Amino acid sequence: MSVSLRRTLLGLLLAALVLACDRPGLDRNDASRGEPSRPAGAVATSPDPKAPTRPSPTAAAELALRLSRELIIVDGHVDLPYRLESSSVGGRLSEDVSVSAPAGNFDYPRARAGGLDAPFMSIYVPTTYQTSGGARALADGLIDMVEKLAREHPDKFALAASPDEVRQNSAAGKISLPLGIENGAALEGRVENVAHFRQRGVSYITLTHGKDNDLGDSAYGGVYTHDGLSPLGARVVKEMNRVGIMIDVSHASDATLREVLEQSQVPVIASHSSLRHFVPGFERNLSDALLERLAQGGGVVMVNFGSGFLTPEANAVSAQRLEAAASFAGRHGLDRRKLADRKQIDDHVSKLLPMPYASVEDVANHIDRVKARVGVEHVGLGSDFEGVGDTLARGLEDVSQYPTLLRVLIERGYTREELERICSGNVLRVWQRALDFAAAARPHG
Repeated sequence: MSVSLRRTLLGLLLAALVLACDRPGLDRNDASRGEPSRPAGAVATSPDPKAPTRPSPTAAAELALRLSRELIIVDGHVDLPYRLESSSVGGRLSEDVSVSAPAGNFDYPRARAGGLDAPFMSIYVPTTYQTSGGARALADGLIDMVEKLAREHPDKFALAASPDEVRQNSAAGKISLPLGIENGAALEGRVENVAHFRQRGVSYITLTHGKDNDLGDSAYGGVYTHDGLSPLGARVVKEMNRVGIMIDVSHASDATLREVLEQSQVPVIASHSSLRHFVPGFERNLSDALLERLAQGGGVVMVNFGSGFLTPEANAVSAQRLEAAASFAGRHGLDRRKLADRKQIDDHVSKLLPMPYASVEDVANHIDRVKARVGVEHVGLGSDFEGVGDTLARGLEDVSQYPTLLRVLIERGYTREELERICSGNVLRVWQRALDFAAAARPHG
């Protein structure tokens, strides 16, 4: 039996368990606010809070599955719109993720199996649009696609532009589809487009991506056009604060990130980043110093599940794979934006350069370090599902497997309150702070 088939069967089995359970009456609202829930079902701890009782592996697995149903789980970054746009044919999607669609990392049955409540839909604008034009139109089209998904399956999906809407959707048994734009190039250099995208329901904007843009410098490329934020980027930061859009510093250079933290009046997020401590020299991850500064401002780093973000061995191979993929695509005239071409590229690269996969334990290591350095209130989950190809940590290959991570954390002594914060409480707190700041700054009367 193939790995993908085993994974699909596991997802369907977990889905059946989830759907068979009675969801009403679970205490989800307290968890989503990052507040302690009622003690029912809490992870047992010893009288000494520094030495929690560790459950057996079987008990930990059972508790993880139950908590995945009871807690709201928010994922900071899922590239589903990019996958669906790549597979569209004549404007019609060739994949239906409302049913089993095992070609990717996300579909409704597996999301329900994993307890996923609110995957942020990445409205991804490739760096090529920074020079070709059409970035805003692409972003609007991808938002249209997410809206269509929710409209065509109202019993399964719903849009969400606030933490309260996430809670309401969860209570109704629906998966929320909040929006986050990946690459501020979508603004096309116009500050007024920030308000446009807020009106369209966007809740965060990742300022940069794979290259420097007109807002600031990227963690990739080493060019550093602006030595941090550009003057336009500074105005965009202020405008995002004003309208209530979270600022996402994933992909930003160190200098850009520092200036954002200096200028933003509300906490910021890193929607799909991990820690440089484990992958030295990888600027895309946060250094300890920047992690501490982000936490001082109340922010949250949402740990990426891609192996290249987790271990130095996988990171080295990931860099080689990028070069090999570009070379192979160029030789054969392939376009990564087309699903069939991307699969051909990825298959070639996987055979040429096997990935030394990270593990679910490596993801837990990054979470452990955030907790140890700055506190558990500053860490979340940002898988990068659909965005990192065949590099996901083993044990976290798709959206059915959040309980696997919860199990590892439970085995390491994490309490229910801590898991609530990691799964959603922390990011929902930042999200609400952004909205509250905007509401307070709005003229009254």
